[in-house]
Formats: sequence, structure tokens, C-alpha cells
Amino acid sequence: MNDNNSTIDVIIPAYRPGDSLRSLLWMLKKQNHEIRRFIIMITESADATYPDFESFGNVEIHTLKPQDYDHGNTRNLGASFSDADYLLFMTQDAEPINTHLTENLLEAFRDPLVACAYARQLPREDCRLIERYTRSFNYPTESFVKSSADLERLGIKTYFCSNVCAMYDRKYFTELGGFTKKTIFNEDMIYASQVIDRGLRIAYRADAEVVHSHNFSCMQQFRRNFDLAVSQADHPEIFEKVPSEKEGMKLVKSTASFLWHENEGQWIPYLFWQSAMKYLGYRLGKKYKKLPRKLVVFCSMNKHYWEE
Repeated sequence: MNDNNSTIDVIIPAYRPGDSLRSLLWMLKKQNHEIRRFIIMITESADATYPDFESFGNVEIHTLKPQDYDHGNTRNLGASFSDADYLLFMTQDAEPINTHLTENLLEAFRDPLVACAYARQLPREDCRLIERYTRSFNYPTESFVKSSADLERLGIKTYFCSNVCAMYDRKYFTELGGFTKKTIFNEDMIYASQVIDRGLRIAYRADAEVVHSHNFSCMQQFRRNFDLAVSQADHPEIFEKVPSEKEGMKLVKSTASFLWHENEGQWIPYLFWQSAMKYLGYRLGKKYKKLPRKLVVFCSMNKHYWEE
């Protein structure tokens, strides 16, 4: 159970960090519940310049080569530098909207069975209409807690948790072995499945808000879903029990209904094309072990993952 003396360390994987990370650090330093340390895991880039983040104080920088970056193990490495009570994982392009993020996430841990809590993601001002609706679909206005009792009702969404902004009880994180050590994507959901299987709980805090969204092209969506499916194919013990296709269709139907009722029907053909590309990427990713290596690399968003 948390209290006012609970310590929090923030762990942020970063690539070509710049103004967005600087802005994130400033907002995190203003939080009502103080953050003890900022641990930045920077993937090196030959053509990048790195701002002097250490000037913020209590910031420590760790660098790694591109081929050594991994969604799970890089975060595990960052966690190994911390002995805080709670670990707050964030991405460099998210930003809290106010000073209540950490205290509201911590509130979730008043339930001693909550192992992790994730924040609500709000769209940026330039966010396209379809992605704006997707944010409201995945991150509703009401908070809730998920457990194994929700598997039949929620299916794959029971395991939904996003490391764009998620806080973890370090005690459970250590007991469960942290994130899977080799994964192209989805390290947060894989961990969440272990939380649920252990009889623990996952909290969604709608009052802990960050701004985060992308205007991905259809090809970027294709590649993102390819990588997502690769991670699922590598963990059939988790994802074959709760397939994702049903939830994907639910989102498409809900979005189409939203567009129609908002008199934005001109976006529906684009929605179907985007959804087809996402589904194609997903199906190819599920079968990636049978595909030629060059095709796998072409389809993937994370090219370095496939380097020996």
C-alpha cells in the first residue's frame, strides 16, 4: 500500500531525445508527489545531438547501441538502476497535463492487489479524427480495476496496459521477473497477463492524464500491427487464449458508427482501408516464422530487432 513517503523513479527509453523529452521532464518535476530520480535509457544515434538533461538534476543517463535496444529488456535494465517503491515507465513523447499524475496513479495502489496502473491518453491538437476516437475508445472517462474475473467479459482488453505511462509496484515487478527479456513489442501486455494469471489486478486511472497520440500512415499502421502480431506469435501461451481479432472488429464498427453519427462519413472509406492494412500486417505478423527474412524486415517497424 502506498503512502505519502512512497518513492517513485521514472524510467524513460529515448531515441534522438529533444524538446519533447525536455518538456516531459519539466512537467514531471512539477508533480505534487515528488519523483526521486529520472532514469533515461538513450539509444545511440550517429546523427543525433543530445541536450544536457543532467542540468535538470536527479537525472541519470544510460546509453545503449541500437541493436541492443529491446522493448522489454531495456526497461528491465532501467529498472535495475532503481530501488524505489514504484517504477513509472513513460515514453519520451508523452506529457502530463497537470501536476496530479503521480499522486493519482499512486492512489490505485491503495488496493494491495494492484500490481500496475496505467494513465489515460488524450489526443494532441493535431490528432486526426479517427485516432482521436480511438483514444476515447481505449481510454474512457471512468477509472476501473481489472482482474481474472473480467477475462470472459473483456477478453484481450483484460491485459491492456500501456507503458506510454504506467506505474508498477516494484515488489510485484521483482517477484514476476519484470518484463519479458526479448520482445519486439507488447512488453506491457505480456507482463499484464502474468499479473492477471497471478491473481493480481491492473488499474486504469482516468484521472491520471497524459497527452499522447500519433498520426500514423496506413503503412505505419501495417508495420506496427505486424510487430504486435510477432509478439503475440512468440507468446501463444498468452494470446491464443484471448484472441485479438474480436476486439479489433469491435473498434472498427464503433468508429464507423461514430463517424456516421458525427456527419463525418467521408472518413469511413479511409477507416476501412486503414483497418485492412492493420489486419494484413497482423495476419502476416502471426505467420512471420514462415516468411522470408527480407520480407519480415520490410514489414517490421523495428528493423534493429532483426539484426543478429
